[in-house]
Amino acid sequence: MTMRMAAMVALGLGLALPMAAAAQTAPAPAPAPAPRGVPVEAPILEGATLDPTCGGLYGLEGRAFCVTASLANIGALADAYISHFESLGWIAAGGDDNRVVFVKRKDGGGCDGIQLEAFYNTNRPAVAEAPGYIGVATIPGDICTAAPPSTPAPVTPSAP
Repeated sequence: MTMRMAAMVALGLGLALPMAAAAQTAPAPAPAPAPRGVPVEAPILEGATLDPTCGGLYGLEGRAFCVTASLANIGALADAYISHFESLGWIAAGGDDNRVVFVKRKDGGGCDGIQLEAFYNTNRPAVAEAPGYIGVATIPGDICTAAPPSTPAPVTPSAP
């Protein structure tokens, strides 16, 4: 999954990401406090800088835990965050271009969910030195409980 995420980020950004600069093995730092109102806590991994404003993009300030790094390093950083969450028992359960959805079963039943998304300011040139961002946020509710599809009541033939 981690190589696929790096490939998705590389395709989404149109850059060749140097995989040799992948996340270096270092002791995991203590989680940084999440911005007010954001229930996700994550460490600031090596190569990342905390950005509570989330680059001022997509209205994520105050709704997501965000870090920034250069676009040249954002793929490796995404891989490192994916590995971090998997080491905590989160299971990568889906996603799409530049996004991974994680699920974790609750002890009392049901599931919690978080999503990790790599993004950048598309109004600026996507050069290697430009800032890229990784945002992590919770998915509200129990993501393992899907609302049952509404089905019409069975038709009972009436007596003549």
